[in-house]
Amino acid sequence: MTDYKMHLLICGGTGCKASESDEIKNRLNQLIGDLGLADEVQVVLTGCFGFCEKGPIIKVLPDNTFYVQVTPNDVVEIVEEHIVKGRPVKRLLYTDPNSAEQISDSKGMDFYKKQIRIALKNCGFINPENIDEYIARDGYQALGKCLSELTPEEVIKEVKDSGLRGRGGGGFPTGLKWEITKNVENDQKYVVCNADEGDPGAFMDRSILEGDPHSVLEAMAICGYCIGADKGLVYIRAEYPLAIQRLKIAIKQAEEYGLIGDDILGTGFNFHIELRYGAGAFVCGEETALIHSMEGLRGEPTFKPPFPSVSGYMGKPTNVNNVETFANIPVILNKGAEWFSKIGTEKSKGTKVFALAGKINNVGLIEVPMGTTLREVIYDIGGGIKDGKEFKAVQTGGPSGGCLTKDSLDIPIDYDNLLASGSMMGSGGMIVMDESDCMVSIAKFYLDFTLEESCGKCTPCRVGNKRLYELLDKITQGKGEEQDIEKLKDLSVVIKDTALCGLGQTSPNPVLSTISNFEHEYKAHVHDGKCPAGQCKSLLRYDIVEDLCTGCTLCFRNCPVGAISGERRAPHFIDQTLCIKCGVCFEKCKFNAITLT
Repeated sequence: MTDYKMHLLICGGTGCKASESDEIKNRLNQLIGDLGLADEVQVVLTGCFGFCEKGPIIKVLPDNTFYVQVTPNDVVEIVEEHIVKGRPVKRLLYTDPNSAEQISDSKGMDFYKKQIRIALKNCGFINPENIDEYIARDGYQALGKCLSELTPEEVIKEVKDSGLRGRGGGGFPTGLKWEITKNVENDQKYVVCNADEGDPGAFMDRSILEGDPHSVLEAMAICGYCIGADKGLVYIRAEYPLAIQRLKIAIKQAEEYGLIGDDILGTGFNFHIELRYGAGAFVCGEETALIHSMEGLRGEPTFKPPFPSVSGYMGKPTNVNNVETFANIPVILNKGAEWFSKIGTEKSKGTKVFALAGKINNVGLIEVPMGTTLREVIYDIGGGIKDGKEFKAVQTGGPSGGCLTKDSLDIPIDYDNLLASGSMMGSGGMIVMDESDCMVSIAKFYLDFTLEESCGKCTPCRVGNKRLYELLDKITQGKGEEQDIEKLKDLSVVIKDTALCGLGQTSPNPVLSTISNFEHEYKAHVHDGKCPAGQCKSLLRYDIVEDLCTGCTLCFRNCPVGAISGERRAPHFIDQTLCIKCGVCFEKCKFNAITLT
């Protein structure tokens, strides 16, 4: 094995690949080879580093130099200056926006300081397509320990004692779910990994599978040992080609090493894993709909009980956990339940992975201890709101969650606190909004998504959400009436109480939470015919201030519908009956003569 003196770790997640990280890798390999340094310097494509806002990222070992926003054109300078001469390229280092200090080591960055990586511990550190690198970081050690030293009951007890709860949204105790499935007598059982991540702005599970697929395979095998299953299925949406590719490679390598398949590690335990592809239906994140999809049926939920633990895939006992839940298992069994349970809060142990998105400076993937406050996530890790604007709300839990305001910034994040505040943990999407966002439009956006993704099986979801959307659309069009706000509230409660599955039961949450926290915005739309955030086109009005207009005709020449008239060097006018509120005149005017109300 080559003893390299230097390693260049390049982010190979989907986001950085879209920004030419593959090209960066190829150019580095070519130039390093041309210089005869291929035996001394290794270039490794890793999983996501998390700091997506600053990608593509290159981390140089052993000196821990952290380069951000690297382009293929930077490769020559990195090789000539850093690799050959040993001098870091300062212009590619991260610059702290507050102190203007250049930071070369990621440990000194605010983005990473409050994070504790458990599920993400290998992402950005190993080549996900090389099983040896996973094994070198304690990979498959937990599986070996379980098969050789512990009984299924002892493993389940360790998972229960850790306090791990399902990271897919429901928060059901993982060890208890395993125990229930184990106690059901049957000749065939299944372990299912739910990788059908469909929340807008969410990319937690995808990044784990892209950066550390073996952790999930190892955990599935451990679960199979505990519940008495010899088959595992990963249900993954076909829209995740890179995750699928790396899973296939990982399964093949694990089979070749005897870590998946027949007679694992010579213990007589058999466990095979296959992939099942989803078509990108959000409702298939619900476990019964997921199971039906895997069976070749319509992805529709069914009443519970019976739960999948009793009657799941092909009518057999089935344990379903999501990607992040499984990724915690090997670490818990290697470090112990006591270690894990000391992280987090009393009822929510461990860490949680969040996908930070929206109007925030540091878009990315983070993993923080349960109990970390929203303020710490948004301002300390996320770097605050873009363009210095004011924070308005944060949507947690995706379309199923709710909007939390600045009054909730200091609540510790865990399952119970988020529920008590009118939102939920969900799978971990966290979308930040600023003062320019219209909360009525936000509710409409999420409802439109849910409406599109509903399976249509039950009337409350199929019809009720359609009526909710129509009311919201009516309000954003400036046609709302006083009673519409009450109708929204009443209908939302009915849908929550009567819908068949979690999708329908939680679909009104964005509506209820925005009305609860921003009812004044709803009333402004209805009573005043105005959108306070200036986002609802039907309620906007562009006017030309006569005293400021110079008659340059720039607005007249750029208006796409001929709504502006006037003579050169004389004030112009906007015909409101023709204006389509496109905003072109507002953007083109050089004299601030056009107002928006």
